[in-house]
Parts: sequence; C-alpha cells; structure tokens
Amino acid sequence: MPLLSSPPQADWIGQRNDLEQWLAELSSGGVLALDTEFMRRNTFYPQFALLQLGLKGRYALVDPLAFEIGDALQPLNNPHMITVMHSASEDLETLSPHLPKGPRVLFDTQIAAAFVGMGLGMSYRALVAELVGAELDKGETRSDWLQRPLTASQREYATLDVVHLETVHQQLAERLAQRDRTAWHAEDCERLKRKSCQREGDPQPQLAYRGAAEWPREQQALLRRILLWRDATARLLDKPRPWLLEDALALSLAQQPPKYQEELDRRCSGQRALRSSQRVDLFELLQPAVSADEIASTNPIPSIPQGKAKQALAGMKQCVDTLAAELDLPAGLLCSRRVLEEFVVTAQWPDSLEGWRRGLLHYRLTSLLPG
Repeated sequence: MPLLSSPPQADWIGQRNDLEQWLAELSSGGVLALDTEFMRRNTFYPQFALLQLGLKGRYALVDPLAFEIGDALQPLNNPHMITVMHSASEDLETLSPHLPKGPRVLFDTQIAAAFVGMGLGMSYRALVAELVGAELDKGETRSDWLQRPLTASQREYATLDVVHLETVHQQLAERLAQRDRTAWHAEDCERLKRKSCQREGDPQPQLAYRGAAEWPREQQALLRRILLWRDATARLLDKPRPWLLEDALALSLAQQPPKYQEELDRRCSGQRALRSSQRVDLFELLQPAVSADEIASTNPIPSIPQGKAKQALAGMKQCVDTLAAELDLPAGLLCSRRVLEEFVVTAQWPDSLEGWRRGLLHYRLTSLLPG
C-alpha cells in the first residue's frame, strides 16, 4: 500500500483575519474536514497547538499560539455545513473554549465505521487504508506540537490528517444510508458533542470506583467530597488530577481520614502538585462530619452483580450479543457490559441507552431484571 508521496500544500494561518477569510466560504455550506493537535502532559486542560482544516481541496494549518482565535470558528455553526472529524472527543474538548457546543453538524468517522460493520474504535490510519487505499505515515504521532517553527515533517503529517476525511465521509455516509443508520449515527454524534464539550466535572465521580461499592454510605459520601475537591482544584491549577491526589490516596483518605495536619502531610508526600496551601485546604475539607444531606445527594456506588443479578447480567449480555449480531453492529456500540452491570444492580434505565437504543433494548432488558 503506497504512502502519499507528495502531500497537498496547506496554507499557514497565523492571523485572525486570514482565518476569517479562509472560513468565509463556509457560508455556502459543504463538508469541512477538521482535526487538532494538542499536548496534555502536564496540564488538566489540553494545550491547543494546531488546527487543521480541509475544504473543497484546500487545506490550512492554523496556529492558535500566534493569535487569539476567540469566536472566529463560529461559521462552523452553519446548519448546512458538515464538520467531519475522526474520534472527535478530545478534539471537541480542545476546541470547547472557542466552540462551546461543538460544530453544529458533526460527522464522526470512527463512530460511522462502527455503524457500517467496520469494527469499534477503528483508527484513522486503518480507515484510510481500507477506504482510500493509502498508508499514512505516523512518524510524528508523539511529536512536540507546541514547538515553533514546526518541521516540514510535522506539517505534512498534520495536513494528511484532514486530506482524506472528505473521501472517507462520502463513502461512510453512503454506507450509513444503505443500512438506514444515518439517524442513529447523527444521534450518537450529538451525544458525543454534549459529553465532550461539558466544561463542568462529573457530579458523581465516586461511581467509577467499583471497589468501594460495599463501603458504608458515609464513606462513599466522603469519597465523593474528596473527588469533587480534587477535580475542582485540578481545574483551578490546570494540573492533572493524579498530581494532586492519586486514586489510591483518595480512597485511603476516605477510609481513614487523618486526625492531624502533620499526618495528612506525611501521607500526601510525593504528590506532585499538592502544595502546602492545598494540603491545608484538603485537611479542612476532611474535618466536618458527613451530613445526612450529603449522604442523600451521593448516589450509591453499584456493587458487582452477585447471585440472581449475576445470572440476569449473563442473560442481558447474551441478549445484547444476539441483537448486535442481527444488526451487524459491535455489541459494545449497542450496549457496553459496564452499562449492563449498573442497570442490573440499580434497575434504573441508563441515560446512555436513551434514543434509538431504548426502542431496541428497553423491553428486552427490563424483562430480564431479577425479581
């Protein structure tokens, strides 16, 4: 399979006026290919390093370090413009300060590939090889995109990330229509936008810690208090959450809160971003007793299914697998095992199964609930 020997030239855009002029053509609608490069090694928020655009055979590399993009991307809100991206979640998060709700119409090619029988989580490189017959050079995957100037190799790599998106979109859109999955795909793209562009943290972060499911409700509420503080502080300091509190330490503090500031300081030794002022704040956070209102507002962590619930889970999993095979969909796209585990324990219909999934699964799964 040949590498693309001479990638198309891309305009380098380092001024807002040039970006606005380049995007002016979006007023007439069409298909815009879009990708980003960002860095996230030492920060909570992704550091926006490069924006790649493709429209009607023209390509641009936009330098967000050279000028303030602000609201210059608002033309992407045109309802007649389809913005094509691959595995867009982190790109949408990176763009959220400039596009708080994401592009008006998103077409995610990774999601589309799953809907047309090409597998779950397919890489862009594999997708281009399958649909275009070209092999992409991934030599710059771990490149430093914040350096300036970018090398010729970096520019070529970045440009190629959008060169094939329009062709890939065309083929996938046709296959979606043939399978009558266009509306399902559009719904999942909208769900992806809402999730990825959400600027607030998870209000119930303790639910991800299944190992604490058997803890007393008071300890689960305290764990939630700690995790909410960690998330808010990480956002404020723009540091990764584990740099403030590693998961194991957060769990330990919820199980055995320190009695003295010195004890907390000792237990938190080695946390990269937990300075003295944050340790004082954390100690004060841990002192008040957990209130009844705090317990009531903390959703219980779902336990691992046992007994009849475990049997029901097996039946649900078989039901999902069978239906997915009939629909020629990846079972994980239809419904993940984790969602089934939570449903069988809580008996509360998951938000992630609303929309087109509800019509397919609600009766089938609720009829299998234990009891």
